[in-house]
Amino acid sequence: MTEFAMKYNRIKDLYKTIFKSYDQPLLQEHIKKIVDLDKVLPYSSTFFCVTNTQDLTFEFISKNFTACLGLDAQEMTVKGMRYFWSRIHPDDIEGWLSALNQLMEFTLGEMSEEHRKRANYTWNFRFKNADDVYVNIVQNTTPLVFDSEGKPIIGLAHYTVLDSQIRMDITASAKLLNEHNEYKTVYFNNFSQKLLSDIVSNRERDIIRLLILDYSSKVISEKLNISPHTVDTHRRNILKKLNISSTGELIGMLKSNQNFL
Repeated sequence: MTEFAMKYNRIKDLYKTIFKSYDQPLLQEHIKKIVDLDKVLPYSSTFFCVTNTQDLTFEFISKNFTACLGLDAQEMTVKGMRYFWSRIHPDDIEGWLSALNQLMEFTLGEMSEEHRKRANYTWNFRFKNADDVYVNIVQNTTPLVFDSEGKPIIGLAHYTVLDSQIRMDITASAKLLNEHNEYKTVYFNNFSQKLLSDIVSNRERDIIRLLILDYSSKVISEKLNISPHTVDTHRRNILKKLNISSTGELIGMLKSNQNFL
């Protein structure tokens, strides 16, 4: 199995865990009006889809999808969410999955079933268009169908495409429609990776800089006048703090994201 396939199989497993359900709801009644509406909507920088988190498919994709991104809507319909995931910026995958997971935890843990029916969710990520340019997408999803446990599994998702030059942190929010038909924010979080200075100690920072230069623990210990055992202990602590499985992964992440230093 290729590295690409392994990566997106992992995404699929995590995504399906977040939205796991045992129901298979019928969608026709929800889609018909949306399809009719799409016929009369003008072209704009926004497109929408009906998402099915159980089958990992798009039940409907609006005509503006191609106008916004230059991609073939039929291809995305056939290939489903795996194709969609493959075009999300690699650096945004972890933050995006964390946002989805914590939004679901908040929904099931903090919202009543009645409130879930009046909820609206927003998050963002970078997405590669037909010109191989990563544009910013802000996704706003309103649940349409819930499983027997009250978990939202079918959603109407609006995607707004913003210029690639805009620098955006990955954030997620949940809003609730109140008695005045106004949305009130009930949850917000920022999932962009923090700077290393906010997470690791100064000594760990020194070790990271030397690791990027491909120095061994023995050489690092000599340069910092500490024992190789202490260096290895720091290395394990760094990986744990950053939720990374190997030094190689750490080095790769930092070489491609110099602002973390």
